[in-house]
Amino acid sequence: MNIWESIRTAWQSIFANKMRSSLTMLGIVIGVSAVVLLVAIGQGFQVNMKTTFENMGASALYISSSTDRTVKSVRELTLEDAQALADPKMAPSIAVVSPTLSKSVGIQYGNNNVTTQATGVTPVITQIRNYTIDKGRFITEQDNATRQNVVVLGYQTALDLFGSESPIGKSLRVDGIKFQVIGTIQRLGGFGGDGYALMPLTTMQSKLVGGNSIGQIAVKAVTPDQVDSAIAEMTSIIRARHYIRPGAPDDFTIRDMRETLNSMQQTLAGFSIFLGSVGAISLLVGGIGIMNIMLVSVTERTREIGIRKAIGARRRDILLQFLIEAAALSFTGGLIGLLLGLAGSSLMRNIPMGNMTISAIISPTIVIIALAVSIGTGLISGTYPASRAARLDPIESLRHE
Repeated sequence: MNIWESIRTAWQSIFANKMRSSLTMLGIVIGVSAVVLLVAIGQGFQVNMKTTFENMGASALYISSSTDRTVKSVRELTLEDAQALADPKMAPSIAVVSPTLSKSVGIQYGNNNVTTQATGVTPVITQIRNYTIDKGRFITEQDNATRQNVVVLGYQTALDLFGSESPIGKSLRVDGIKFQVIGTIQRLGGFGGDGYALMPLTTMQSKLVGGNSIGQIAVKAVTPDQVDSAIAEMTSIIRARHYIRPGAPDDFTIRDMRETLNSMQQTLAGFSIFLGSVGAISLLVGGIGIMNIMLVSVTERTREIGIRKAIGARRRDILLQFLIEAAALSFTGGLIGLLLGLAGSSLMRNIPMGNMTISAIISPTIVIIALAVSIGTGLISGTYPASRAARLDPIESLRHE
């Protein structure tokens, strides 16, 4: 018996018991669809995380005041600290310095109200973070110098307040103070979301917060290779300005986006493996189901096996026939499960989760792995029943009722 004859016989046997075959495939269908969908969700999280860090500057550094309670005295960061870091003589490894200050605010336009994060920035922030203007313009040095009441809206904030209406040139109120919209930012995505508003740093300080303090200093090194040197220079400058004694702990923290990204990627990789393992349990159950039904099939077809052997079928022919039957069951279940997983993933587009959206992302690798695993499950599950069928004694098989 050649392989094509074995395939034809296997499909005849499957179609002869449609209900039993369908129930047997169900475990594989559930397992493969679960693996595809869960791994796609995990990849969606990874892509969102990567997008978030790219938007924040993949090799950027962020200085903020320490929140460590063991530090007895914490000085707030100021504009003067940022100016000292921007001095090329004191910090030759630093290319861009952009102080920022954030506050949660209420924004009102007509009958629409949103609560969002407003951040005071300087124009150079666009050299660190991925703020790309969609309409209008960005904040300028002149806006900062004259403390203008102007605001640039994130994609989601503009959509919530104005809908399809163009916001450029319109007036709105931020915590009751009148501002003019001068621009909107293109959709960024990622975990940071698009619900925010940007305004001149000096305007934020003088009209919404008060004082000369800043919340954070964003820094970009001259080259990625000089990030470590930039960290050393930043530490030395801020410690000297804050009069921190040798041996005393820093009253500030420096966040290196490279380390944060690597840490989050490792966490999300583990998360993806966990999600895949959950689906693999269903595949295991499906494999056990195939093994069980193939053992039943061997018992039911004992006399058929004896007749085949009596007319010249070899052990490998019987082995191949039952292996192909198991693989066909598993492959069909895997294909159906893959299609269900793809359909489910296509429905999971831009699912809102807080201030961000998550999408399940399908890659060709997932498709290949899903089909390969389903076929492999069938072959492994069918090996013992097929081997048992091949070892049957033809005389005893012919006597079987």
